[in-house]
Amino acid sequence: MNRIDLDGQHAVVTGGAQGLGLAMAKRFVASGATVTLWDLDEARLDQARQELGKAATTLVVDIADWDAVDAARARTEAIANKISILVNSAGIAGPAAPLDSYDVDVWKKIIDINVNGTFYVNRAVVPGMKERNYGRIVNIASVAGKEGNPNAAAYSASKAAVIGMTKSLGKELAQYDIAVNCISPATAQTRILEQLTAEHIEYMRSRIPRGRLLEVDEAAAMVAWLVSKENSFTTASTFDLSGGRTTY
Repeated sequence: MNRIDLDGQHAVVTGGAQGLGLAMAKRFVASGATVTLWDLDEARLDQARQELGKAATTLVVDIADWDAVDAARARTEAIANKISILVNSAGIAGPAAPLDSYDVDVWKKIIDINVNGTFYVNRAVVPGMKERNYGRIVNIASVAGKEGNPNAAAYSASKAAVIGMTKSLGKELAQYDIAVNCISPATAQTRILEQLTAEHIEYMRSRIPRGRLLEVDEAAAMVAWLVSKENSFTTASTFDLSGGRTTY
């Protein structure tokens, strides 16, 4: 494993108790950073903190609640350090169903977490980065946000919104030493698959030329560079981890 230099940096990782978020947090710690994990699952947060050791702190946070997010930002900087790295990994897939029969409340929940939650977290953290003239932000989108998956209109729409939000914010902050990018991974081997049917998972796997799902450590490797000082130019961009599925 190449060691990206993140010495002296402090990262907030939402959805950091498991899956992609935890893999990224582990990679950051291995690269010299300290991390604060934000997640709703207190038990998994406790387990993650034990795995990461003294470099990690944790907070139970509902990212769909603006007041909770803003309080978590203040608490993080009080108990840990100023936030120089942000990774928005918290999100839900929701059930697979046609749009014309999709449950309205479930649609609202997916948008509230995946879109509004990403907005809230960025909104809370960006002012401090601007004040310090430094920051690295990675929002986790999805290949579904580029191509749209059938029977997943809510999830696809939410991730398309994350891509658009990232491009907009990256341009807004281009005058600062703040890079804002997102990744659009294909289906990864995480617990989010528990929300989907076997048929839906197989459909997504079949679209990947590599013939397999994304491993979380593969995503962590790309993100480690995106949040480093070496990424001093690229911003407002989307990076694919699609195994060849998307090529644009």
